[in-house]
Amino acid sequence: MSAPVIWIVLPFLAGTVILFIPNTRVASIVGGVVTALLALAALAIPIDTALLLGSVSFKISSTVQILGRSLLLSAADGPILAMIYGLATLWFFGTEAAGSSGRFVSLGLAIISLLVASIAVEPFLFAAPMLEMAALLVVPLLVSPQQKPGRGILRFIIYQTLAMPFILFSGWMLAGVEASPGDIGLTSQSGVMLGLGFAFLLAIFPLYNWIPMLAEEASPYVVGFLLWALPVFTVIFALGFLDHYAWIRTSPGLSNAIQFAGLFMVASGGIFAAFQRHLGRMMGYASIVETGLMILAMVVKSPLSVEITFMLLIPRGLELTVWALGISVIQKSAQPLRFSSIQGLARTYPIAVGALVLAHLSTIGFPLLAGFPARLVLWEELASQSLIYAFWILVGLFGLLTGAVRTLAVFVMAPEKTPWAWNESWAQSVMLGVGVIVLFAIGLFPQTMQPFLSSLPALFEHIGQ
Repeated sequence: MSAPVIWIVLPFLAGTVILFIPNTRVASIVGGVVTALLALAALAIPIDTALLLGSVSFKISSTVQILGRSLLLSAADGPILAMIYGLATLWFFGTEAAGSSGRFVSLGLAIISLLVASIAVEPFLFAAPMLEMAALLVVPLLVSPQQKPGRGILRFIIYQTLAMPFILFSGWMLAGVEASPGDIGLTSQSGVMLGLGFAFLLAIFPLYNWIPMLAEEASPYVVGFLLWALPVFTVIFALGFLDHYAWIRTSPGLSNAIQFAGLFMVASGGIFAAFQRHLGRMMGYASIVETGLMILAMVVKSPLSVEITFMLLIPRGLELTVWALGISVIQKSAQPLRFSSIQGLARTYPIAVGALVLAHLSTIGFPLLAGFPARLVLWEELASQSLIYAFWILVGLFGLLTGAVRTLAVFVMAPEKTPWAWNESWAQSVMLGVGVIVLFAIGLFPQTMQPFLSSLPALFEHIGQ
């Protein structure tokens, strides 16, 4: 047995089987159990190490050959796999509570499998087709066969598809750069092509206009899953580029361009969020700000750049899970999700509203919540390099805080004699409660993330040097 078979092939097959389960609750439980077992296996079972079970010795190999390409998952990938499948467990267990269909679990497992394959495939440039296939599998979740796709969905597919040829073509050019590192023209051309590819993948300004559109058109739970899964694996893919090609890390012009893109995403996303009147669009702009912070963390001149990046990745999944689930619960009584429809819902959906607001505050980096430690470390590192960088991050986060205060104000604007009620189901209350507890746990005890961060230097050993 090999690691890629366990963490790529098996979940894909499990998703195929779950597709034929008509009961949403059963599909949710089965999908959550599968991903939970995979997460525990990633923590407990070492890869490429002989294990003795009674009188039987066995070893999980790290490599498998499929269609002439290698899929490689080493022992250092174990914590990342545990993080990915652990967060996926929360998404799948919350499927029924969010009112999503059973195919969310089935297609979600297939999407996670393809995304894990994108970080395992060798040569790693072939991750681009994996990311494209995962993006295509998201489409059936975003729009039903009888529904006409909106502008946000169309732009999402167009931008993700345009990214693939840019990245593959830049990979071909990068081979020439390695052969002739003194060719400045070829180096600049490959840098431009690579930058355009990742600009489409990560939805860098002005290419992020599909995110608020999609958040307004599609199911908030599906959109939240999309905004968690694709950017996380794209960032890991981008870290592979930075680690593999020294000239990308050492080029001052390219590094400055990446930092400017990250700062612009943080500042513009926060400013736009401050003026939103739709809960889905607010979540979309918050995810844009977080992506900007991750871009800044990747290129910050610090030995801790990889650790900071993953410190941002872990809370992002928790925040979006709680946020999207809270919106999904509220959506049953508020259509559309505009401020005019959600006014006073704090008294009728107190748990959903409280969880949603706390997830929003965690995205800002509010103290005691999961997003605070990573933002504090990143802000400190950037401030030591340039106070201008720290100022624009403050502008973006203040914009998000303004949006959170406005959202909370609308939620509590109920007539004085409106009675308090508890309209959330037990499943919704439990899922939201667990999410909030974990947000506080990571904020109060950030050292709990250390097991997931300790192996990262072995994966990206050149970054930060």
